[in-house]
Amino acid sequence: MNGHAIVVGGGIGGLAAALALRRIGWRATVLERAPAPGEIGAGMSQSPNAMRALDELGVGEQARAKGAPSYSAGNLRLPDGRYLQRARRGDVTPLLAFHRADLHGLLLEAVPAGWVHPGTEVTGLRQDDRGVTVTWDGGEAGADLVIGADGIRSAVRRMVWPDASAPRFLGRTAWLGVADTSGWGASAEDVTTPPDGLSGSVTMGSGGYFLIHPISRRRTYWAFVTTADRPDLRYAREKAEVAGRLAAWHQPIPGLIAATPDEAVIHIDIRDLDPLPTYVRGRVALLGDAAHAMSPDRGQGAGQSIEDAVVLAAALHAEAGIDAALARYDTERRPRTQATARGARADGRRTTSAAAHRALAAMIRLMPAPVWRRGIAADGNATWRWRPPRLPEPTTHA
Repeated sequence: MNGHAIVVGGGIGGLAAALALRRIGWRATVLERAPAPGEIGAGMSQSPNAMRALDELGVGEQARAKGAPSYSAGNLRLPDGRYLQRARRGDVTPLLAFHRADLHGLLLEAVPAGWVHPGTEVTGLRQDDRGVTVTWDGGEAGADLVIGADGIRSAVRRMVWPDASAPRFLGRTAWLGVADTSGWGASAEDVTTPPDGLSGSVTMGSGGYFLIHPISRRRTYWAFVTTADRPDLRYAREKAEVAGRLAAWHQPIPGLIAATPDEAVIHIDIRDLDPLPTYVRGRVALLGDAAHAMSPDRGQGAGQSIEDAVVLAAALHAEAGIDAALARYDTERRPRTQATARGARADGRRTTSAAAHRALAAMIRLMPAPVWRRGIAADGNATWRWRPPRLPEPTTHA
């Protein structure tokens, strides 16, 4: 079964969908409202489940070449610098860390020329027995299927799921940045080449945590997540605000903030979506944050969107009709993604609650290191154990 899909949204999920469709012989038209293709944000990590999905898209090896190994799940610290758990040489490396723009650029390069149309903001969508028509300022196009991959504030979701709840503020906010660590020496606090050859960490404080991912030999991504009384609270000097809050925390935290350009510090509020009863209505399917936006506490947001893309394409390839394929996609993806979102929300509460922080720190101290290491290894984590359906080799289109 070959066809044509319109993908609304040219982020990581939308591009992954286009690549997956190409592998099954479909054509895709990707409509991106931004004037130029790109990815907003700082860093991210991908766990083994997402890397396997990238393999099915044919870009896994290229992604591994761009990513940097991170042992953040194994290096857990307190604000005074003490380690609750410490990764060791030879541990499984469950995470690869990236700058978001690097992973996005890799996917964009793999999508066939002419498939992505920036500067196109979708304003309408209508369905009939023959397919779906999408309209925008100055044009319209029809397709067999529309994939809404346009993020947490999805226009497609608003049009086709008008009864869906708006994104929900989770009472937390985050500062993100990418520090230039190219000039850092090989000292005990060098996050790119620490003495034991490992890198990445999570420092757990009372009311917040600080994440470090090296994303190359010269750049290090960081994020500070903490509680907030209300959304949309911003500061005239965001870098100074986060630096002041963390001035007494152990190095390299103050150093990483200082090594980040003022204008590159991003401040966001953390939101997710209430579970939808279905990701499919007619010939319209939601994918990624448009369907199941989740908090970042399990590092699964982008990874789940890549999984979505592979599963959707596999269903379209295996089933005799589009309706059956979309039903299969919904049945397979909703339970997994909604369970992951619930888990991320619960993790966020535990890591930013003062009482929960004390209990968690005590538990980690008492847990034998081998038990903790097994817990972070890929074969000990149910989310990371997921394996994608197989996709055929790509079909070339004119």
